[in-house]
Amino acid sequence: MFSVQTYTERRNALKRAVGSGIILIMGNDEAPMNYHDNTFRYRQDSNFLYFFGISLAGLAAIIDVDSGEEIIFGNEFTMDDIIWVGPQPTLAEQARKVGVYRTESPNKLPERLKNASIVHFTPPYRYDNMLKMSEWLNLPTTQLKENASVVLIKAIVALRSIKTDEEIIEMEHAVNITREMHIAAMQQTKAGQKEYEMVSVIHAQALAGGGELAYPIIFSINGQTLHNHYHGNTMPDGRLVINDSGAENAMFYAGDITRTFPVSKKFTEKQKEIYNLVLKMETESIAALKPTIQYREIHLSANRIMLDGLKDLGFLNGNIDEMLAEGVQGLFMPHGLGHAIGLDVHDMEDLGEKYVGYREGLERSTQLGLKSLRMAKELEAGFVLTVEPGIYFIPELIDKWKSENKFAHFINYSKLDDYRDFGGIRIEDNCLITPTGSKTLGNPIPKTVEEVEALRS
Repeated sequence: MFSVQTYTERRNALKRAVGSGIILIMGNDEAPMNYHDNTFRYRQDSNFLYFFGISLAGLAAIIDVDSGEEIIFGNEFTMDDIIWVGPQPTLAEQARKVGVYRTESPNKLPERLKNASIVHFTPPYRYDNMLKMSEWLNLPTTQLKENASVVLIKAIVALRSIKTDEEIIEMEHAVNITREMHIAAMQQTKAGQKEYEMVSVIHAQALAGGGELAYPIIFSINGQTLHNHYHGNTMPDGRLVINDSGAENAMFYAGDITRTFPVSKKFTEKQKEIYNLVLKMETESIAALKPTIQYREIHLSANRIMLDGLKDLGFLNGNIDEMLAEGVQGLFMPHGLGHAIGLDVHDMEDLGEKYVGYREGLERSTQLGLKSLRMAKELEAGFVLTVEPGIYFIPELIDKWKSENKFAHFINYSKLDDYRDFGGIRIEDNCLITPTGSKTLGNPIPKTVEEVEALRS
C-alpha cells in the first residue's frame, strides 16, 4: 500500500471534483473457474485499489461527498476462513491503513444507497456486480451503463491519468520485471521448441520478480495475428517471433512491452529491412512525445514513416499524402500506436475510451488502423502511454483487398506475394510524458538489430 496520506488525498480530490452526492466504488468478487472454490486468480478493481488500496474480495465502499463520511463494506474473516487461508489482518485494520475508520457489513449498503438522493457510480464490467447494483439501485442491468455518472467518470480519469512520482516508481518496477521476461525469451528461444515452452519461461520470470502477468502472453511465430494467444506452434529457423508480454507488480501496476526477434540467431536481410523500419517508427514517435501534442498526430506521423519506407522497398507507389488520407496504411498496421497504461494495462478503459483517450470535438475515425487508436487527445505531463508501431503481412487481409482491387494504384500486390509467410513485427515501450518531452520507463530493453542478435548468439 501507499501511505494513508496518499489515499486520503485521492479521495478528497475526488470529493472536490464530484461536488455532491454519494460515490459508490465497487470492489471485485472471486470468479469461479469451474466450481465455487476453484477460482481464477483474484484481481481487485483498479478504481477500488486507487482510492482504497485493499485487495480483498467482496468489498464495496461509499464516499459521502456532502458529509465527508467514508465507509468500506465487507465481512470480517471467520474462523473457517482462517483455517483455510491463515491469520489475516482484520478489515478494520486494513481500512485504517488507508485512512478509513468505519467498516460495516455488506448487508447495510443497500439501505444506505436507497436513502441517497444522488448515487454516482462507474459502468460495471463484472456481471456479479451488475446484478448487485441492479438490485441496490433499482435499475435493469441493461440500463446501468447509460446511468453511470459522467461527472464521476471524468473526475476519476482526470485523477488517474496523471501519474505521481510514487506511481512512476511502481510502473518502472513493473517494466523492469517485464524486461527480465523479454531478455529470458530472447536468450532461451531455440528452433524446434514449442511456443508454450517459452511462454512458461516468460511467466516464470514474472513470478520470480515478485509479480504476475498483467495480461495473457502473446508469444507467436504468427505475429500477423495481433492478439495471438495460441502457443502450440513449433518454432522453425527462419521465422520471426513476437513477444508481447508484461508484468503486474505487487502494487498492481502494469508493464506492457513488445519485442520481435528471429528464431534463428540472426535476422535475414529481408527481416532486417522491415524490422529497422518499425524501429524507426517507434524511436521517432517517442522522440516526438511532449505535452500539448495530439497523440493522433504522432500515430499519423508513424504511419507516414511506414508508408515512405514501404514505398522505398517497392511495396507502394504514388503520393504518400494521398495514401495516408485514403487509409492505405491500414493494410500494414491495422491498430493504433498506443494506449494509456497504469493500474490497468489499458488504463481506465472500463470507464470508456471516449473519456480516457478522446475529448469533446475529437471523434474516433472509422478508418482501419486509426479507428483502433485508443489514445488520440492532447498529451499532458504525467500521462504514461505505450508506443507500439508494427508492420504485419496478413494474408487474409491482403487477399481481400486484392480481390476488391482496393488501392491497386498504390499497392504492389505482386511484391506482397513474397511476404505471405513473413508474419509481423511490433516494437513497444512505455513512456512517461514529462514537462519538456518524455522518458522511457525502466532499464533499457534490447531492441536494435545488433542488441537483439547479441542476446541471440
